[in-house]
Amino acid sequence: MVVRHPGTVAVAVTPGQPVFEVSIPYEVFSAPPPGAGETPWYDLRLCGPRGSRHATLRDPFIALTDHDYDDLVSADTVIVPSTPDVRRDPPGELVDAVRAAYAAGARIASLCSGAFILAAAGLLDDRPITTHWKYVPILAERYPRLRIDPSVLYIDDGRILTSAGTMAGMDLCIHLIRKDLGAQVAGAVARNMVVPPHRAGGQAQYVAAPIPARAAEDGLAAVLQWALRRLGSPLTVGDLARHAGLSERTLVRRFHAELGCTPLRWLLTQRIIRARELLEVTDLPMDQVAERCGLGTAANLRAHFGREVGVAPSEYRRSHRPDRYAVVTEPVA
Repeated sequence: MVVRHPGTVAVAVTPGQPVFEVSIPYEVFSAPPPGAGETPWYDLRLCGPRGSRHATLRDPFIALTDHDYDDLVSADTVIVPSTPDVRRDPPGELVDAVRAAYAAGARIASLCSGAFILAAAGLLDDRPITTHWKYVPILAERYPRLRIDPSVLYIDDGRILTSAGTMAGMDLCIHLIRKDLGAQVAGAVARNMVVPPHRAGGQAQYVAAPIPARAAEDGLAAVLQWALRRLGSPLTVGDLARHAGLSERTLVRRFHAELGCTPLRWLLTQRIIRARELLEVTDLPMDQVAERCGLGTAANLRAHFGREVGVAPSEYRRSHRPDRYAVVTEPVA
């Protein structure tokens, strides 16, 4: 009997890298978090330069690497953290390995300035990508064919994913787990690391509106939590304003300032998130999913879900149910 699992994750370790960008994928993918149950987990590899069993990161830290860049090629997912120096060409052997891994079918994700390595490998030409805003001018000058969006946290363009700086790398890693293992497991990882479970990525299908620290500090979090408990009920801007003790105009202004969207947009986003969770973990009929997440009817659910997520609810359910990792029985020889 064989249990399917989400595959091998190889992290490219380069001498001189920032410690944090290397530690993020290590912490996220090294072991399942509490609450993940019997979910099959990733096979994590730290891959360093050939002929070496360690890489000195920014002093005084050293990363022990039991694998080298050749092992990137056979991985299912390759994570490329920051390059040590954006003004210098990245190591040629790493660029070659990343290029070969993509040609072999791997999914490639860069964190922060790791985009420079993917660009050097020729993987980002004519693609929508992102990186830390402070590196955008250098990246754009060196690789003019890139379509860089500096305003987003991360971009998922199929087998190529890129993220902005520091915590956006965490968001991207959790996004990968959500794609591979579903919302419940991604939420367990986020809870274990005490980070938002799903922050906006930059494409509509990954939009979510977390409750930021600023909202928690000045009281807006209370009305957001109140609304989350009532997603199955009709809610208007007036309802939210009354509960918050604010005028509608003031509430709208606060939403724009603190969440970057209107109250109704935030509500729709939360309803889509609730719908995704119900589709993943229940067998409820579509009309009941629509009712519980506040979208009313199955037709309304299909319309909003298709526009926001990019697939029909039924297709999403088929591809995101945990039982897609069911045990497979092999014939006995």
